[in-house]
Amino acid sequence: MPKKEFENDSKTLEQLKHLGKKIKNQLDDPEEDDLTFDTQVRSRSNVEYDEKEGRLALGDSYSTRKFLNISHARKFMQTLMVASKTKELIESGRTAAIREVYYQLKHSVPGLDENTFEDQDESNNVVVDIETATGAIREDLHLFAEKKGSLFGPVVINDSGDEIDCMNMGTSGLAIPSIVDHYEFVECEADFILLVETSAMVNRLVEEDFHEEHNAILISAGGQPSRGVRRLVNIMHDRLDLPVYVFTDGDPWGYYIYSVLKSGSMSLAFQSDRLATPDAKLIGMTMEDIEEYGLEHVTEDLKGKPEGNGGPTKDYKRIHDVMDYEWMQNDQWQNQFQKMLDKGVRVEQQALAANSLEFVANTYLPEKIENKEFLN
Repeated sequence: MPKKEFENDSKTLEQLKHLGKKIKNQLDDPEEDDLTFDTQVRSRSNVEYDEKEGRLALGDSYSTRKFLNISHARKFMQTLMVASKTKELIESGRTAAIREVYYQLKHSVPGLDENTFEDQDESNNVVVDIETATGAIREDLHLFAEKKGSLFGPVVINDSGDEIDCMNMGTSGLAIPSIVDHYEFVECEADFILLVETSAMVNRLVEEDFHEEHNAILISAGGQPSRGVRRLVNIMHDRLDLPVYVFTDGDPWGYYIYSVLKSGSMSLAFQSDRLATPDAKLIGMTMEDIEEYGLEHVTEDLKGKPEGNGGPTKDYKRIHDVMDYEWMQNDQWQNQFQKMLDKGVRVEQQALAANSLEFVANTYLPEKIENKEFLN
């Protein structure tokens, strides 16, 4: 198997070596009384909304992790272990799944009743720490996640020398990997990209030949879109100059999916320039669709309504969380959330099947696109 060399390998290695040298210099300096590691704070308090760019960004707050601080020592050890492993991967030309790295580094510390890692969430968070500390992204560190999401439509992609015609991928589509930056778009006859929350809805649209009849690139998110899906939408929008429409359930979870695709997420705010697509628009479902398309009998009640002295939970809590986001402070979105609260219902994409199986492909989406009925 040939070594995998990525464009940023040399730069990433230098960044990791710089991190290691900084630690070594601290060890060699007799006046240093501790080892420290600095990383940007990734909590909401350090996330800012850049209104001009239309996406989230990290602020200037840093936290310092100290080896001799009992509450930091474990994370400090984990950080150096993952940094060393990623350096090894780059130098050997190998890539690894983030779960493989977790299992490679998980063991008991000799002489102690202590494991290096208890679960994968610990190693995943350390990977993000190293990303923010070095400025390298996970893919630059030769780490990848499982494939998630699929793509159909009139576009031909060159993937490392192999050309993939995404119009001829059967009913399975192109499985979207976590690393897509190397994709080259050889041909494209698409008029727009439609990112769809559920795989079931994409299957419906493919069965109705929506992508063929409307020159659409269909991408299934499978719920919350992965970094690979978000990066792919970002680069296809930029390189192919295609509009992006997002099709989710009419509930706070679906609207959050749209928010993440459009403006980025708080946990990955340091990568919003790569992952967010500020020009994306929501095509549905909306609260107005319920009456417009006669869906009153197929809505579902929102869950978690406040009772007595208890506050909102589940759907109700999520609505208040999302409608408080700075980037949702426009009349369109505030009205949408208020109508959801007033009606006390949510509506799923699949509710459109109450009219007919082909209704979404032949009526709902074409009407929305023709009339430019979008939320922005």
